[in-house]
Amino acid sequence: MASPALPPLAELLAAAHVVSLPLTTRFRGIEVREAMVFRGPRGSTEFSPFLEYDDAECAAWLAAAIDFGWAPQPEPLRERIRVNATVPAVDASRVAEVLGLYDGCRTAKVKVAERGQSLADDVARMRAVREALGAEGRVRIDANGGWNVDEAEHALHALAEFDLEYAEQPCASVDELAELRERLHDWDIPVAADESVRKAEDPLEVARAGAADLLVIKAQPLGGIRSALDIVREAGLPVVVSSALDTSVGVSMGAWLAASIPSLEFDCGLGTASLLAADVTARPVRAVGGFIEVERVELDDQLLAQHAAEPERAAWWRARLERCYELLANA
Repeated sequence: MASPALPPLAELLAAAHVVSLPLTTRFRGIEVREAMVFRGPRGSTEFSPFLEYDDAECAAWLAAAIDFGWAPQPEPLRERIRVNATVPAVDASRVAEVLGLYDGCRTAKVKVAERGQSLADDVARMRAVREALGAEGRVRIDANGGWNVDEAEHALHALAEFDLEYAEQPCASVDELAELRERLHDWDIPVAADESVRKAEDPLEVARAGAADLLVIKAQPLGGIRSALDIVREAGLPVVVSSALDTSVGVSMGAWLAASIPSLEFDCGLGTASLLAADVTARPVRAVGGFIEVERVELDDQLLAQHAAEPERAAWWRARLERCYELLANA
């Protein structure tokens, strides 16, 4: 039997729409983003773990979707959030094109350590970003845990000339992050943890180990806004709220989380709807003057129909939801 905190499974399935949205450029190895969105009694919400994630990990994403669509949320402390541009691992010649998708953003997060690419590619991309943003712009990198400690130290020394705001998840493990942070002691390059928070059995381990200077927080993988806020309070570190290539619905969940955090020192990674060539709302949550608004997103029936996933993919997502729902119900 389902927990009283969960809506009936039939209600979730009846409210669900599975969409397949093309991207403006290849990102995380994909060209199409699949997601499940819902009309809940509290507003639109989203369940969109990446396809390779197992059910145990995906259950937290479903908990977040249910929480945002079916439960009351904290009162936001601000009406808009300053966001960064996200630059995928594109050729340096395409950097200006990508940055042009983000109106008024003063900060760029640049993907590095991409499989099949070299450090020289990363350096060229970073140089193009720095030139485009100018000396006053802020530049951060995200390696998604792609380096070992020696590789990270070497790469960060090569990239230091671009005045890095911080390096996000340069290595995969907490122990590696701690060692790298010690090696970088004199280089003034802060280390941010992302996967070491959202994919960890204990999301606070990295903070307790002193392995990061700041945390990257995502609402969906952490089970929702209130669960993420608990982690922020307990960690006691500065945070950046980010999204996971969500539709505008998922981005709105992240914006609500960011708006509920008392102190935001860094621009947030919530401009990623600009990487989508299509969306589920007529008013996509995209940067205007470097900010996004904190508001509920209204699903557009025409767009849901236009970008509906093929029947076999919709069935795959519905089966995934059912398995994750069972995990939540039996937790």
